[in-house]
Amino acid sequence: MEIFPGETLGLVGESGCGKSTVARCILGLTDPSSGTIEYKGKSITNMKRKELKAFRNETGMIFQDPYASLNPRMTAGDIIAEPLEIHKFLNKSERKMRIEELLHLVGLQKESSSLFPHEFSGGQKQRIGIARALAMNPGLIICDEPISALDVSVQAQIINLLKKLQREMGLTYLFIAHDLRIVKYLSDRVAVMYLGQIMELAPSEKLYNNPLHPYTQALLAAIPIPDPAIEKKRNRIVLHGEIPSPYNPPKGCPFATRCPHATPTCHHVRPELKEIIPEHWAACHLLPGDFKKGFLKKNT
Repeated sequence: MEIFPGETLGLVGESGCGKSTVARCILGLTDPSSGTIEYKGKSITNMKRKELKAFRNETGMIFQDPYASLNPRMTAGDIIAEPLEIHKFLNKSERKMRIEELLHLVGLQKESSSLFPHEFSGGQKQRIGIARALAMNPGLIICDEPISALDVSVQAQIINLLKKLQREMGLTYLFIAHDLRIVKYLSDRVAVMYLGQIMELAPSEKLYNNPLHPYTQALLAAIPIPDPAIEKKRNRIVLHGEIPSPYNPPKGCPFATRCPHATPTCHHVRPELKEIIPEHWAACHLLPGDFKKGFLKKNT
């Protein structure tokens, strides 16, 4: 998959499918077992320590749990300043100004810099995490489920803040989440992952209005509708069985063991991710031929 400058790529899938591992591989925190990762045309897979440190100047990460991702023994100012100190960026007085600037940017008072994490609410903690991710003025931000541990009302505030920062600073986001409604709202394109493989990749509107892969169809069918009458009448796609072990994945399509349309070919040959219609990619042996016949929609 690719992430284009200034866009938000949403990455969705069930727990354990490999979303956070992708994020860690991009930042060099986990070594990929195969394949390559490139940033602005340069491979980061085999970078030396000095090169990797320089690369991390251009990236930032917002973690899932704001309660666990902040050091309880450090003040908010020290937490935000830590990347600046590690990379020896700015002098002491300039760092203080930078901390105040970042706090203002994420909607916190400059006086907050002297407070400890336990003195903030969950949403405020995540704002500190966002400020830390922005400290080195990166171009790429990895958002690893940054709102899943927050209340619904606070989630909206953080999402709006992320959109505002992207608009003002030209940021590029890889947004990992479980909530498909939020992914649709925030993302320009969406990649659907299952057992470490991209099953479908398309612009947000195209994917939500016309999902091609059976797994994507099942995911979208699980989104609750806030109207009891409609919710009661809607047809559901129920997937049976368990997700195979990622240590011993199936030989063919990873979704074949749960797919209601699987054929013998699906169990033995892994499908390639192909462009089925313009800008819309999917990995399924039933596409594009059976897609054109309406096979998937008729059977779901």
